[in-house]
Amino acid sequence: MRAVKYPQFGTPEEILGVEDIPTPEPGPGEVRVRVVLSPIHNHDLWTIRGEYGFKPELPAQAGTEAVGVVDALGEGVDNLAVGQRVATGQKFGAWAEFFVAKATGLIPVPDTLSDEDAAQLLAMPYSSITLLDQLNLSAGQWLIQNAANGAVGRTLAQLAAARGVNVISLVRRGAGVQELAAIGIDRAVATDEEGWQDKVRTIVGDAPIIAGVDSVGGRATGDMMQLLGENSTLMVFGAMESPVVKIPSGDLIFKQATVKGFWASTVSATMDRKRNAELMAELIDRVGAGELTLPVEAVYPLEKVRDAVAANATAGRSGKILLKP
Repeated sequence: MRAVKYPQFGTPEEILGVEDIPTPEPGPGEVRVRVVLSPIHNHDLWTIRGEYGFKPELPAQAGTEAVGVVDALGEGVDNLAVGQRVATGQKFGAWAEFFVAKATGLIPVPDTLSDEDAAQLLAMPYSSITLLDQLNLSAGQWLIQNAANGAVGRTLAQLAAARGVNVISLVRRGAGVQELAAIGIDRAVATDEEGWQDKVRTIVGDAPIIAGVDSVGGRATGDMMQLLGENSTLMVFGAMESPVVKIPSGDLIFKQATVKGFWASTVSATMDRKRNAELMAELIDRVGAGELTLPVEAVYPLEKVRDAVAANATAGRSGKILLKP
């Protein structure tokens, strides 16, 4: 079978390639899946660069999420059937024609979801809904987030709105405001505008912003903290601009604010199974009802993975880049 691999950590556009490798056989409790579509995520690229919280042994295969069709069953698997459509969000080596995974780690995909939606359901949307769940916000309360026109930002805004939570979405350029408005996300503010903080305060009025989600790092973290109210929570999700967050100590001290890190893999591993199932059901329902949209920008064949990675970095991209074996 064909699979995307890399021999050492480095720039994805330079080191990724497609190789012919043996098709894997499922062992006891495992399933072989024929991949239909697989998205490119930022954490996939950070892993390839050697900058993520997980470092695979080299040489390594790439990709973590996919939708596919069960192709073969290992011994003892009785909860899935050959030909059944399934999705996974935590399978390293998903950019390939086939992969083998534990049967318990695969999610059956209902007929109400398209392949394009199912291919990107579990990583970014699941991260967004578990993050929102961790913040424990009630309808009418205010949340602020940056990098709002990214995959997590868009899904978080839509999921929060569906729950009645008010969201301020920060983007780094004016065009991002129009991009979000096109998919029904309002209250977006561009941070390259003079006096953008005052614009945020005008939108919120006297209500406190009690939670923030930072995916940028650097000074952007401190800028967000300045807008949060007393006893607020700032969740650090990513570091698009800088791996170091810069927060004025006065804001932490006098606001009695809490700063927390968020990694969906750790949160999901410790979450109550019933709650996990409830959140997954909510995701599927929101997508089916049109309350959560998962647009696709383009689909590339595996052989053009370097072009796909380059396209993933294009400013103003309106949807996910997917790979198709």
